[in-house]
Amino acid sequence: MKRIPDNFHEKMVSVYGSHVEEWVRSLPQLIAKSEAHFGIKVEAPFDNLSYNYIAHGVNREGKAIVLKLSFMKDDLAKEMRTLTAFEGKGAVQVIEWNDELGAAVLERAIPGTPLSATVDDRVATEIFCEVFRRLRSPFVGDDGDFHTMRKWFGGIARYRNRFGSNGPLPEHWVVRAEEALEELLTTTTESVLIHGDLHHGNILRKGDDDWVVIDPKGIMGDIYFETIQFLLNYVDRDGDCDTVLIRRVEMMSERLGLDRSRIAQWGIARGVLEACWAIEGRADWKEGIDISVRFAKLLNEA
Repeated sequence: MKRIPDNFHEKMVSVYGSHVEEWVRSLPQLIAKSEAHFGIKVEAPFDNLSYNYIAHGVNREGKAIVLKLSFMKDDLAKEMRTLTAFEGKGAVQVIEWNDELGAAVLERAIPGTPLSATVDDRVATEIFCEVFRRLRSPFVGDDGDFHTMRKWFGGIARYRNRFGSNGPLPEHWVVRAEEALEELLTTTTESVLIHGDLHHGNILRKGDDDWVVIDPKGIMGDIYFETIQFLLNYVDRDGDCDTVLIRRVEMMSERLGLDRSRIAQWGIARGVLEACWAIEGRADWKEGIDISVRFAKLLNEA
């Protein structure tokens, strides 16, 4: 049984650069250390690994578990603290983690079918709303354990510092995103812990009729931002992009009591952030601006 895919090294270097190579070379030792430390047996890795090493396994009692090894140890620690804070609210259970190893053992959601497999978009949005509702609750703990919303949107500030007003992005969209972000941050009346990446692939079926979340970013901020990642996925499922966006936001507004205009404002800022990230990664930024355009249309409809 091959425990490290042939293309994993190439994928990790494409994401993190050459300084990740030593970590990738050390993976066999990290897996062995994790097995000894946690008392588990690692089996096959998940398909399509990208940012982390994740594998199926079993513990001493034969219970199915997941081992997650991360090059970005601080991010893994934030993820585990977020999942722990969401315990009992619809998150996958954290069994144990070790900061020094950059390793975590999680329960395995069975069957683990992602929400993306629910092709009826209305049904998927209903499920999202229920998951959102379960996660949405007051947080008790240290805010410093998580990302801040301003830091999460730091890519826009980095873009401005790098290019001034003469960068490749349409300047009026950058200004609009900056203005929307400042208004949203200053009018956030309650900063709460949010998942931060609550899209279809991070919501998994557990048992016959339950759903759990995985892979949170852990951001302290406006609960409205929690809607955005779901809205960016499968944008033309059961309709054209504008129709799907309007329908989803209407459902969220009705079921969760959220203001459509505020969702739209976050979407505008998020689209420009996507474009800034694309420039940092030397990728095409146009998709990010397209996101902002769609949400601006939604704002006009609100």
